[in-house]
Amino acid sequence: MTVPAADPLSDVDVPSLLARLTAADGWLVLPSFAEPHAHLDKAFLAERIENPTGDLMGAINAMIAKGGTMTHDDIVERGERAARLMLSNGCTAIRTHADMTTENGLRSVHALIEVRERLRGLVDIQVCVLCGWPTTGPAGADQRAMLRDAIAAGIDVVGGCPHLEDDPIEANTIFLEIAAEAGLPVDLHTDETLDPAKLALDDLSKRVIEMEFPYAVTASHCCSLGVQTEEVQRRIAEQVADAGIHVVALPHTNLFLQGRDHQHAMPRGLTAVKALRDAGVNVAAGADNLQDPFNPVGRGDPLETAALMIMSAHLLPDEALHSVSGAPRAVLGLGTADPVAGDLVALRAATVREAIAFGPADRIVLRHGRLVSGELPGGSARRPGPSDRES
Repeated sequence: MTVPAADPLSDVDVPSLLARLTAADGWLVLPSFAEPHAHLDKAFLAERIENPTGDLMGAINAMIAKGGTMTHDDIVERGERAARLMLSNGCTAIRTHADMTTENGLRSVHALIEVRERLRGLVDIQVCVLCGWPTTGPAGADQRAMLRDAIAAGIDVVGGCPHLEDDPIEANTIFLEIAAEAGLPVDLHTDETLDPAKLALDDLSKRVIEMEFPYAVTASHCCSLGVQTEEVQRRIAEQVADAGIHVVALPHTNLFLQGRDHQHAMPRGLTAVKALRDAGVNVAAGADNLQDPFNPVGRGDPLETAALMIMSAHLLPDEALHSVSGAPRAVLGLGTADPVAGDLVALRAATVREAIAFGPADRIVLRHGRLVSGELPGGSARRPGPSDRES
């Protein structure tokens, strides 16, 4: 189908705008945000696909049962709507995972590549294939073949779920080897469990070093690291730092899905944020799922994620802001967003803490010196909001 051209952009006199916002009452200018871990293909499915058990496998099984009801156009519509919502909240870069299973093939991959192209110029979108399982052994031949098909289709990042495989170590190897052949970075759903016996992050960090893997590697979730002893946390965190692996914490979904079998002294379900940060690991925070079986709530707002990192990971406001701005941009391989260069979000707040606490809706978003969302002071220009549709 024909992909509509990106919205026409409005150039902005950035120095003049910054002077006006600085002088205006109540405006706070921040570097633009980035979302390091989204699932745009699943967004807004909460009313259509229920998760009766409320846990991770309940959500996965619900998606398997109803996944065939999603068409290409349906995924494109919801994915674009979610991306525009995130953009209106200040996200100018998004990495989205795209489900790929033997049942549904590359449907989500093709749909999210279309969303990427529709919104090119407004927001940077990276499509990471989320390879189903198994990928190992003879039984994984079809998944491995589809992974190579997804690479040929134009994905940006290789991904999968080693912790759900019978052999997570072999799965780590497969993803790294295929990504190396393709010259692509890797972003794996890693140890999304509170089972302390499952710690594939240990192997992943060693393997990246041993292979001298030349591209960026991200480990998302890493929940089981949070239930290890402090000694193990420190050891693994140092390995992860040595390997140069980025870690993405995902408080929304992990607080919802994890810990249901631990009614006494329920764990928070997050990774070991403090140990990782102390070791020098780049720890970003993402929203993960948006109103779907994996997380029935969420507003597509990085400041909501930052607030959860303050409450659940004990970050201070400035640290929490970095976890949704500078840190995720490093995950995506992007440079630092510089407001002076026109990469910013301006919102009505006096301080970073106040911005995170209130999450004000009135926001101006600039990307590369162009207005991509919001309205300039005085109403001189307005960009399309999340509910606006292509004509």
